[in-house]
Amino acid sequence: MPKRSLAIIATGIAIPLSFIGAAYPNELVLQHVPTVAGVAMLIIAVMRFHPSNLSLGCCVAFLWLHLIGARWIYSYVPYDEAMQFLTGHTLSEFFDWRRNHYDRLVHFASGCLGLPPLSEFLQVFCHVTPLAGACLAVVCVLAIGAAYEVIEWQIAMTFSPAMAESYNGQQGDIWDAQKDLALAWLGSMIALPFFLRWRPIGE
Repeated sequence: MPKRSLAIIATGIAIPLSFIGAAYPNELVLQHVPTVAGVAMLIIAVMRFHPSNLSLGCCVAFLWLHLIGARWIYSYVPYDEAMQFLTGHTLSEFFDWRRNHYDRLVHFASGCLGLPPLSEFLQVFCHVTPLAGACLAVVCVLAIGAAYEVIEWQIAMTFSPAMAESYNGQQGDIWDAQKDLALAWLGSMIALPFFLRWRPIGE
């Protein structure tokens, strides 16, 4: 079985496994709506469009980052506990953090990891140059991020405040959406120079 198929299958299997011992199973269902959609889209992409290994790898890596965040509902990802076990110190101590920053990492990664597959999509289906594909991919990262923030806002308006807070992971920060989008933009801008001349090769 090809490695790319194994990666997608492993991601799909991880979704139900993440419910084992989950502290917020109802919120986890909401979190996994985009996860299931993402896995389905990857299956279709591999079967019909044959994306490059780099683009596929970026998509799978992002889904796994989201899986980890979804499992603990982002606000409670135990990275401090992991660092405490490994080093005897926590990241929050070192950086004087007052909140859980795992969601910030994932938004930053959405820019870094999102740029290659978006650039590939634009080059293959819109027939743009590598330079245009990379630059337009930055715009797409921001557009997708903004759409997701709107969805989170609607969830907050629809469900109870406690459930919305658990899902959104704002942790009391009124500028959370703006910071999330800024980090996605920063991630895409860091990745941009590496893909100005990159042409995807289906493998």
